[in-house]
Amino acid sequence: MFGNTYLEPDSRSAALYARARAVLPGGNTRTTVFTHPHPAYAASASGTMIEDVDGQQRLDLVNNYTALIHGHAHPRIVAAVARQLTLGSAYALPTESEIALAELIVDRVPSIAQLRFTNSGTEAVMMAVQAARTFTGRPKVARFAGCYHGAYDFPTLELPFNDTEGVAALLHAHAADLAGVIVDPLPHRPGFPDPGPEFLPDLRQVTRDLDLLLISDEIISFRLGYHGPQTAYGYEADLTTLGKIIGGGFPVGAVGGRADVMSVFDPSGKEGPRLSHGGTFNANPITMSAGFEAMTLLTPSAFEGLAHLGNHVRTRFADVFEDRGLSWQVSGQGSLFKLHPHPRPVNDYASMRPNESEQAEAERFYVALLGQGVMLTPELAGALSTPMTEATVDELITAATRAFDTLESTPR
Repeated sequence: MFGNTYLEPDSRSAALYARARAVLPGGNTRTTVFTHPHPAYAASASGTMIEDVDGQQRLDLVNNYTALIHGHAHPRIVAAVARQLTLGSAYALPTESEIALAELIVDRVPSIAQLRFTNSGTEAVMMAVQAARTFTGRPKVARFAGCYHGAYDFPTLELPFNDTEGVAALLHAHAADLAGVIVDPLPHRPGFPDPGPEFLPDLRQVTRDLDLLLISDEIISFRLGYHGPQTAYGYEADLTTLGKIIGGGFPVGAVGGRADVMSVFDPSGKEGPRLSHGGTFNANPITMSAGFEAMTLLTPSAFEGLAHLGNHVRTRFADVFEDRGLSWQVSGQGSLFKLHPHPRPVNDYASMRPNESEQAEAERFYVALLGQGVMLTPELAGALSTPMTEATVDELITAATRAFDTLESTPR
């Protein structure tokens, strides 16, 4: 069934939104899932498909903002969680499950010697920043303009992405106050711009020369390969933040890195930790069991399959844009992609950001694509999952072609 029934005034989604506005500011508790005039409300999901409360099924290429790398309700993850639920959902004691997931991650990421779990990516970044400040005794952390590192406000210096000389000059000028630099190697909010061939290794070198900690934010970009983006791009961070896929569909975050830096959290000495870190649901066994199962399923061949599909998606979209004479483009790596309603090179946030008319065109396409049974993010980003195949890509491209047909035949 095609169409957007959820937008009709008497839809179930419209009724739920009216209820939500009475108890939630703007009817919303998560800004990223809000769309005008109101969103579709989810009822259920399985594998690659999601169904809203108005009975419409759509191919889900959002996958809860990249977290569901195995799609919805994967049988092995469901079974692992069900087993743990009968034993209890959380305790005021540690469990073997957190050790197993930590061992798996440490084994895969060369720069991580030890790690600690949190309940979100925001918390992971928060603890990484606090660890850097505690370890160095310096107050500020530099970040790259337009990049998102969670809902956490910390004292910063803004750097230009993909500008090695500009970054070096700013870091030298402010090094006395800086604890470190946080970088997303394939930043999602600027539209997945590819880092220059030597940009990240050069960043690693200048931070090392200035005795600054390098924090690699891989909450989304950890999707890029079995060993993560540091191996792919040729650098080693002092601290790494993780989330999304390592939780198997449950709330999760992690910060890991060098043993000497991570020792600021160590509570085993007489004076306790230099930096206290608690959390009622940190490393809860539900998340740890789901995460271990999800990560175990992510074999090297699984990553290779996702990368193949990602290349196929990007190639097919590029062909659609060329065939239709559209000044659009597609970016991304691995299982991640994003559509841009303009032809400007995507090098950083400023170059990616659409103007008013481009944004309006993107919004029209988003709604039209929903009507054709496919869901991207409102910013037109997508994340593939392991149940997807080349037939899934065919379905996506067919829907996108029909959505463009709809836009061409509809007055603006």
